[in-house]
Amino acid sequence: MSRGFVKEDDQEEIPLVTQRAHLPEGVPNFVTRAGMDQLLAEKQLLDNEKDNPGSTNENDKRIALNYINAKLNLLNNRIAEARVVNLNEQPQNEIRFGASVTLKTEGSGTIQTFQLVGVDEADISKGKISFISPLARLLINKKTGDKVLLKQAMKETGFEIMDITYREV
Repeated sequence: MSRGFVKEDDQEEIPLVTQRAHLPEGVPNFVTRAGMDQLLAEKQLLDNEKDNPGSTNENDKRIALNYINAKLNLLNNRIAEARVVNLNEQPQNEIRFGASVTLKTEGSGTIQTFQLVGVDEADISKGKISFISPLARLLINKKTGDKVLLKQAMKETGFEIMDITYREV
């Protein structure tokens, strides 16, 4: 049917959906096993929401379903592109994807541990940084005892690599 014969208030709202974490064009979507489990759990939650949108108003249901479907579309694309990395197959003495790295900050002596993970599972409050972050890119291929210098806008921070381990967290 031509759109000319549809009432203006029948126009379908296009849902505004927050994009997923940025992954540069051409960069593989590496994930840990825990990261893939997290993506699949998120998909299950959205599928459950889709089955029970919660509203009795038909218009609200339709809008909610459009929003859920848009989120599912983005999530399904991310899952389809995901490449689960087996942490046991990583070189245990070098920093690669999935490594948990203990760093000592030069100057302050602060010790922190970070795991290099996929963009969707990164959460600095849990010590998980994206493998495409500036610090992670500096650390790739380094070994225990190596030093790196992170250059930021107004300062430089040096780190010494104290330990490298591979374990699912």
